[in-house]
Parts: sequence; structure tokens; C-alpha cells
Amino acid sequence: MNNKVSVSVRRLVEFLKRSGSIDRRSGGVKSEDALLMGGTIHRKLQSMGGEGYTSEVPLKESFDFDNYELVIEGRADGIIDGEDGITIDEIKGVYRDVNLMEDSEPVHLAQAKCYAAMYIKNTDLSEINVRMTYCNMDSYEVKFFHYGFTRKEIIFYFDELVREYKKWADFLVEWRFQRNKSAEEIGFPYKYRKGQKELAEQVYKTIYLKKRLFLMAPTGVGKTLSVIFPSVKAMGRQHLEKIFYLTAKNVTGNVAVEAYEAMREKGLKFKSVNIMAREKLCLNEETTCYPDKCPYANGHFDRINEAEFDLLTNYDSWDSNTLLEVAQDYKVCPYELATDMVEFADGVVCDYNYAFDPGVTLGKYFSPDNKIKHVLLVDEAHNLVERGREMYSEELHLFEVANARKKIRRMSKEASVHSRIPSTASAVLQRIVTELTALSAQYGQFARDVELDRLMKHVSRALTLFTEMLDDKKLRFIFEDEDVLNFYFRLSGFSNIYELFDDNYVNYIERNDTGVKIKLLCVNPSKNLMSCVGDSPAVFFSATLLPVKYYIDLISGDMNDYTVYAQSSFDCNKCGRFIVDDVSSLYKKRGPGMYDLIACAIKEIVSQKIGNYMIFFPSYAFMEEVYDVFSDKYAEPELLMLKQEQSMNDKERNEFLMNFNNSRTENTMVGFCILGGVFSEGIDLKEDSLIGALIVGTGLPMVTKERELLKDYFEKSGTNGFDYAYRYPGMNKVLQAAGRVIRTEKDTGVTVFMDNRFTQKGYSSLFPSDWREMCISDSEEIGFEINAFWEGLGAFVRDEEEDDTDDGEKEIKIIGEKRIGEEEG
Repeated sequence: MNNKVSVSVRRLVEFLKRSGSIDRRSGGVKSEDALLMGGTIHRKLQSMGGEGYTSEVPLKESFDFDNYELVIEGRADGIIDGEDGITIDEIKGVYRDVNLMEDSEPVHLAQAKCYAAMYIKNTDLSEINVRMTYCNMDSYEVKFFHYGFTRKEIIFYFDELVREYKKWADFLVEWRFQRNKSAEEIGFPYKYRKGQKELAEQVYKTIYLKKRLFLMAPTGVGKTLSVIFPSVKAMGRQHLEKIFYLTAKNVTGNVAVEAYEAMREKGLKFKSVNIMAREKLCLNEETTCYPDKCPYANGHFDRINEAEFDLLTNYDSWDSNTLLEVAQDYKVCPYELATDMVEFADGVVCDYNYAFDPGVTLGKYFSPDNKIKHVLLVDEAHNLVERGREMYSEELHLFEVANARKKIRRMSKEASVHSRIPSTASAVLQRIVTELTALSAQYGQFARDVELDRLMKHVSRALTLFTEMLDDKKLRFIFEDEDVLNFYFRLSGFSNIYELFDDNYVNYIERNDTGVKIKLLCVNPSKNLMSCVGDSPAVFFSATLLPVKYYIDLISGDMNDYTVYAQSSFDCNKCGRFIVDDVSSLYKKRGPGMYDLIACAIKEIVSQKIGNYMIFFPSYAFMEEVYDVFSDKYAEPELLMLKQEQSMNDKERNEFLMNFNNSRTENTMVGFCILGGVFSEGIDLKEDSLIGALIVGTGLPMVTKERELLKDYFEKSGTNGFDYAYRYPGMNKVLQAAGRVIRTEKDTGVTVFMDNRFTQKGYSSLFPSDWREMCISDSEEIGFEINAFWEGLGAFVRDEEEDDTDDGEKEIKIIGEKRIGEEEG
């Protein structure tokens, strides 16, 4: 049995002593800069402590219970041996005006009191003092609060906290024993597909050795269970304490939830939480996280521990329905309940941003100080490059600054506010406006490598003033305006990202019809991503990681990472792959003649077999042109047409997909969709739900100034800039769309690539190696080729049905396992 439970003093008091309400306005500044500044302030104040001052004193206290040891440890900022006796000094760097503070924060004082108790227990002192030291991180103004405690009362206070925490520790110790035992004993929940066990072994080896693995395996291999099952086994053998399954979309997270449930049905004791977006886990019609507007936010922290203990002891799967039910019973916020339960979960299913986004991350698990053994299983990892760029980039718009300034002035004037803070904040925002205007005049309509030091001084000052307004209850109403609140978060984000700015970034200023903006663009996110992964094992898996060197370069940056290529278990004869080489999506070749040619080819393809088809286009404008031609020339009762609309909500998306859920015998359904859009990846249309995917164009991103910056950056670093900025991202969208057709071993269908560039080596070399040789045709002959495939497939299926010795299941073959530094074959 795992007979030791460790908890830090800070976590102990933050967990047991929290109280009050959720207020979204209190978020914002939580950057590496703030941590660094806090550390700087600590060291400065500690150095001023004098002869009797000892800084950074480690303290540890153990409690032996029936079947485990509870260890509480921490580090006191300072211990002063002075004329008044021993004083525990707890330093807090804050952005608020310390002159307005009347007392220390209860949680901060609780932390210091624990240090005092832990210290006095190992002495014969009869009393001890606590000093709370608050320092403003902008002005360096300091305010002290002093407290004195007898030996008896301070030890009693600490022991009561321990007693209160013991019920949680008791449960966790017993649960971990049951979990590990069941994980050690459980077998694979289904019959292994041939080769699937080998994939699972590769994942287990990665976890055991604490390495990183890039796993490319096509649909049907069973990727989800192939990564989750060995992770659970590793947990049973105490190599892991937690499994993070990270997704780009909620729908792919559901597959992981189902995998855990399948293993529970086989006897696994395992608690998992599925974190969804705040808006999707809200019990109100509108998501307004203010105590005066949301009954679940009001007093949330007074009730949350009871809700968590109920969830912990009575449920194993903490999905959205369970979270909403328990949250409603205890009148707490279900989203905050979900994120809190990560502490107790064995498995966490969540979006990428909870691991990597500096504004959202579940901090302690993805920081250098992390001590919890976990693995990151990153699904659809091809998305992480662009998502990483988004998470580690930020921009500042002149019109947002001006608008926030205007609203702060108006609101404070209307409320007859007498405080100097709003007017000072307004003046600082005006300086930001002036500086942005001056930079625009200096650099012109577009320029990179902008000098930002002066701007950032104003930004830092503005953030300090915003924090002071938030700390002043009389001024907090200003942030009830969503524009002001969102601007505060934007400004905080801009400041946070600026602190990360290095050689992996470029900045630029742009002036156009919408105004002036400055952007901090993360070109290569690998360093930032890996700072979150740390030394933890990680598996990055997808059906489309080609070329894998590109993804390793921009995700981990370490060419010594393991790579595994798995061949499809599906029979290649069941999927016909074709290239139509007399059409093009190049902008200079677009026009009525090309639209007509593409529409004609589509008609030829979908006329050969009744069923459901999707055609993917590089843009809405292109799609509309072909759609109009197709509907004018080829519309008929037997041919149903659907079109993806811009900004479809969840209901509209589901209704669109419902049209593809049934096989067709009397008419054909053709869906016109966007390449790289919501229907080109992450949807699972099995068997006859989709028998054809037609991809128009190579998916290259639109040429923009920002894309050209990416291209130029990689060119200067000795890499093919066009490949990294355009070709590889585009072809990934193509491969994802093509993967919609064959989802199970029973599926049959065609994928048609409609652009002459697919015949060029630069593009054709990016197709998976196990795809059989493609048939190249033109818009006139493609119908005959497609028909020949369907005719041949019918004969193949008949032969297969007559052969009782073949179960139709092919072996999954691992066709590559190597470090990328080796010669590619």
C-alpha cells in the first residue's frame, strides 16, 4: 500500500481555509513576471532582515496514522530571532495599494501560523510571533501586520487543521490501494486487434523511461485505448499518479471518457473528471461569474469542500451531468468544481489549454515545481502546433485601449467616484494610446521588430492601477462592464506573453482599416510547450503527423524523441484513392471555367454510387462558386445538397451531421464543406454514413503578412519556410479530411484529391506510405475510374464473403520506430 501522503502547507490552508465567493473580476495577473517579481521582492526584503534574520527555512511535520504517514512540509520566508523572541515572517508580493489594507488575508495568515506551529513543536518555546509582510510589486511600499500566539493555541490551531484534513487523506490512501490493485489486475477490455498490443507496449515503455513519443497511427488502430490502457497499467505499478488526456475538441475527449468507462466495467477502480468550457458547465442562462448575479458564485467557497467530498466518495465518473447535478445540490459553480476535482482525479480529460495556455493552465501540474508523477496523452497532436502559437501569442489593439479608457472615465464620473485611481488609470491608458499612435507613425502600415520597452512600462503601470481598482470594493463596479473586464484580461495576457518573448517570437505592428495593433507572435511554440511538459512522459498521437520531423521540431524541439509509425489494419482494397489532375484551386486559375470543371467532376464521381459524400473546399467563397454552378447544372430530385454555413452553432452542426447518419438506397447526399473546418476532422461517420470524401485543393493557408513572417523566420533558421508556413499545415488538413471515409474494417469508400499539385513530389510524398498507388485521372474520365472501383469492390467483397478462412482483419504493422536524428527511410 502507498503509505505516505504529502501535502504542502500552502495547499493545506488554501484548501481548508478558503471562503467567500467567486468573482471573475479578481482574475488577471498571474504571469511568470509576477512570480519573478515576487521572488525578487522576497530576496530584497530578506536581505534587509538584519543579523537575526534567517531566510527560506524548510519545515516539515509528520503524523503517523493507522496505515499511513501524513507529511506536511513547506518553507518559511523568514525566521527572526530578535528581542521579542522568535517571529515567523511571511512575505507576500501584491499589486494592490498596501496602504488600504486593514488586516492580512486570512489564508495568508493561516499559512504563517502553520509555519509557526511546525517550528515551535521542535523547541521548548512558550510563545511565538508571526509577521505578515505585504509589499506592492510596483511601488515597493511595505506594510507589516504583527500577531502573537502561545504555544498551546498555535499547536492546537495546526492540529485542528490536520484533523480536518485527515478524512480526505484516509479516503485517498484507501482509494489508491484499491485503484492500484485493480489497475495491476485488469486486462485489456476488448479483444486486441492484431498489432494493438505492440502499440500499447511502446506507450508503456515511454512512460516507464519517462520519455516522449510521437505516435502516428491511422483510424481503426484503436489509438485511444492503445495509449490509455498502458497508462493505467503504469499507474497500477506506481509509475504514475495521474493521467492527463488532452484534446483539441470536446468530441474527441468523449472517446477517452468511454475508454475509462469500459475499463471500469471490467473492474477498474478509477476516478476521472471531464473538464469542459465554463459556458458549457454553467447552470445559468448567461455566464456571469459575479456573486451579486450568480447564486452559485455567491458563497461558493463556503460550500465547495462538502460538494467535493460527496463527489469524491460517491461517484467515480465526474462527467458533465454528474458535475451539474452535484453542483446544483450544493449550490456551487460546476466549472470550478470540475477544475478543483483534478486534485483527486486519477484521470483528467480536458482541452489542451488546461495544460499549456498560460492564462488557463492547471498551474501546479505543469510548472517546474511539479512533483506529481503524471503522463500527458495528447490526442490529435497535429493541432498542437497552431494551438500552441495561439496560446503563446497575444495582441493589443489601439481601439480597445481607447474604449476602455473612455468607459472608465464615464463610469467613474457618473458614480461620482472620489478616488484618484480611475483618473490615474485613464491617464495611463491615454499614454498607451499615444505610444501606439507614435509607433504606428514611426513604423508605417506594417513592420516587424518594434521597440516596445516604453509601451510596456505604461502597460505595467496600468495593470497595477487596474488591480488596485479591483481590490477597492467601491471601484469594482467598473469591471462589471464586459469590455473593461475583457480588456483587463487582454492587457494581462499581453504583459504575460511579453515576459516569454525570445528568439522563438517575432513582434509586428500593423495599421489598417480596423485600426492599429501590435502582436507578439510565437512562431515556434516548442520551448513554451515543453516548459509545461517538463520531465513528465508524454505521448503525442494522431493519424496525421507527416512529416514527423516538422511536428517534433515545433512541439518538443528534441530530435531524440521516440517515433512510431503504425500501418493501417484495414484492407487497402476497400478504399479507392484518386487524383483529378486537370483542376486547380490556385487563385490565378479560378474562374467560371474552373468552377464548371470542378462541378462536372463532382457530378461524375457522386453519380457512380448512391450514398453520402462530402466535398471539402479551401474557402467559403470558393465553395459558394462551385455550389452555385453545381446546383444550377446538376440539381435533380435524386441528388440532395447541403452546405456548411459560417458560424454554425452546436445545434446546427449536429443537424447537418444527422443527414449523414443513415445509409442511402434511393438518393445521394452531397455535403459542401470547408477544408480544415468542423466537419473535416473529429467526426466519426461509420460504414455507409460516408462513402466518399472529395478534397478540392491542397489546403494551403491564405497568404498573409503574418504567414509570410512565419515563412521568413524559418527560412532564416535554415528550414524550408514554404513547407513550414504553408505546405505542411495545408496537407495536414487534406489528410484529416481524407480520413473521414474509412473509420472501421466494415467501411468502404473513395477519397478523391482534386488538384494537379497532388501529382507533384512535394505533395505526394506527404501521403502515408501504406496508401496504395493512386489512380490519376481527369474530370472527364474520373467517373469511369470510380465506377471501375465500385464494380471491382463488389467482386472483391463477394469473394471475401465466400472465403470462410479469412476473418477480414489485417495485422497492424509498426513500420517505423526510430529517433528522428537517424536517416529517414
